[in-house]
This record gives sequence, C-alpha cells and structure tokens, in this order.
Amino acid sequence: MNTEPTTPDGRYHVVHGRLWRAANPTLPAARRVQLARELLHGRRALKLAMASGDEVAEQRAKSELRRTRTRLGERGPVWWTDGAPDYHRVLVRNSPYAGWHAALEALQARDDDAIPVMPMPVPSRMPASMARAA
Repeated sequence: MNTEPTTPDGRYHVVHGRLWRAANPTLPAARRVQLARELLHGRRALKLAMASGDEVAEQRAKSELRRTRTRLGERGPVWWTDGAPDYHRVLVRNSPYAGWHAALEALQARDDDAIPVMPMPVPSRMPASMARAA
C-alpha cells in the first residue's frame, strides 16, 4: 500500500521531501499489475546481482528496471498532455506544490490521518529558476 502523499493532480508522490513521478493512471489495471510484478522481479534480480558481485547481471537488471519504469510512466516522456513541465526529483519545497505540501504537513502535525483536498493549479511553464541545465 502506498503511504506517500500524492499531489492533488495525481502526478507525483512525495518521498523524503522530493517529487517522484507516479505511474500513468490511464494504464489498464491488468497492465499496471503486470508491470508492477516486472518491477518487483527486476528489484529482486538487482539485489541478487549486487550481492553476488555480478556486474553484467547488475547492469542487465538496472536496464530492465529503467524499461519497466518507462512503461509505467514513471520515467521517460510525461504521461499528461496539458504541456505542464515535469518536476520529477525536484524538492517539493522548490516546486509549485510547496503550498499544498506545507498545508499537508501542518494538518498531519495536528492529525496524522488528515490529508488535505485542495485544488492545485498546474503551471503551464516551468519558471526560469527551475530550468535544469541540459
């Protein structure tokens, strides 16, 4: 069960103060389950390869994990179509979601079970200060 908060638009999970892209919600349920199984299998393969010191198997497992995450929509091109920028791996406090997250933390400080439901406008363009160096 996912316990990380999800942004109001469903695009990201917040893990340790950082935004991580969520899986594409338009994937059919059966496909999402299949990809989740592939992800778990890939993680096990990576763990075994690292434990055995097999660098070839480790690279193969990492490559498969990247492909699976891309098919899930967690990596690669964004799955939304409104032209909004991708804030994957950005600190939530440095993103347009900062206000929502601050409100969430304030509510959780009062009641660990409360999650705010607030409309969140999605920016159409990334501010110049957020642009990453290519």
